[in-house]
Amino acid sequence: MTLYIESLTVNTRLGEALFSNFNLEVQCGEIATLMGPSGCGKSTLLSLIAGHLNEDFTFSGSLKLQNEEITTLPPHQRGVGILFQDDLLFPHLTVWQNLAFALPNQIKKVQRKEMAYDALSSIKLASLADSYPDQISGGQRARISLTRMLLAKPKLALLDEPFSKLDRDIRKEFREWVVEQLHSANIPAILVTHDIEDKPSQGQILSWPWSR
Repeated sequence: MTLYIESLTVNTRLGEALFSNFNLEVQCGEIATLMGPSGCGKSTLLSLIAGHLNEDFTFSGSLKLQNEEITTLPPHQRGVGILFQDDLLFPHLTVWQNLAFALPNQIKKVQRKEMAYDALSSIKLASLADSYPDQISGGQRARISLTRMLLAKPKLALLDEPFSKLDRDIRKEFREWVVEQLHSANIPAILVTHDIEDKPSQGQILSWPWSR
């Protein structure tokens, strides 16, 4: 699965170009890093790819996943997973229930629990299965949030400043773990960050102005 962004231009409601003629190709297992100042359009680009572009913007251009045009598909049909700064776990659900939420509806309840527990065991957090998000650390919530995203089997991962709220002592370890998980999933990914240290050792890096 490869992501192709072709001749992408995003304009504000006033007709001003936020960025123009942007082209990018991200291969399976590759993480492309997007850097730039606040307001330059990084998060807007991710929203556009995911199908959630704010109505204050218009765009032209093409988005493809492999040979499938996704530009006009509704968000739930695009197969895009997103990881934000905040973990966005459901506070009223236990850890395993949060993971089970990402699984396809046709999977039976017993299987969902087993699959959630298996996922937690794979990231060495099985002991937290019955805990609630407010009972565990920020680093643990971040790991569970990424695992939940990957359980949904996305075709593409978008990461919007996912490390920015973590303590520095766990940030490096979590970065390395995220890269490992994304490479294992073998899907293309785009990472938005302000910190050059967040960039994986391999993969493209685009610094503002990144329209090209």
